[in-house]
Amino acid sequence: MLKLAIYGKGGIGKSTTTANLAAAFSVLGKKVIQIGCDPKADSTINLLGGNPLLPVMNYIREHDEEPEKIEQIAKKGFGGVLCIETGGPTPGLGCAGRGIVTTFSLLEDLELFETYEPDVVLYDVLGDVVCGGFAAPIREGYAERVLIVTSGEKMALYAANNINTAVKNFEDRGYATVGGIILNRRNVENEYEKVSAFAEENGLEIIADIPRSQDIIRFEDQGKTVIEGDQSLPVSQTYLELARRLLKEDTNE
Repeated sequence: MLKLAIYGKGGIGKSTTTANLAAAFSVLGKKVIQIGCDPKADSTINLLGGNPLLPVMNYIREHDEEPEKIEQIAKKGFGGVLCIETGGPTPGLGCAGRGIVTTFSLLEDLELFETYEPDVVLYDVLGDVVCGGFAAPIREGYAERVLIVTSGEKMALYAANNINTAVKNFEDRGYATVGGIILNRRNVENEYEKVSAFAEENGLEIIADIPRSQDIIRFEDQGKTVIEGDQSLPVSQTYLELARRLLKEDTNE
């Protein structure tokens, strides 16, 4: 099972990247689970035709009890991708990261992975704060590799550095390792050179270079990933190439 955590600064495009990767893996014939680990709970919306999924924390609040079946908190989207959103506390109350911890514990109790037997699991995690529940995919053994999404913007690279440092702090415990940088372009000046310099300084590799594309926005307006919208597009091929690379690396390990 390939288990990946996608981290990045809020608004950097990690959810778009994760959803398109999930769609790409499904097109390649893999059974995929995507778990959104962000209080906004919008990670999987473009796999579900633009329809938001009821987050786990909302379910618990509304029913005053935990779900007894996976089907109560999950829905299959494009390509059969099983979509789950952790959600968070009522705004202004409680710790957002707690929703991740609660959800992960619940999924273990419901034996999600044993029952569904996925080939790929993707965790889409907010990377502005790498502590508490937001660090759970790194330190609890849920993910084996962390992919960092960044642009060449200063604050995006600052967040990427924090994420990389957080992962390194757990290295000696056998937890997840950084599997590479995904450059999600914003067309800033000397963008590739800036991200390349960051990667080289930290001993990392740019494993994908996602172009800034209006096609992504066009299909997101329709509640779709570009993979669902048109697999022949250059940006779609970039996601598919990344998915193939990650599967090949997993097989070779």
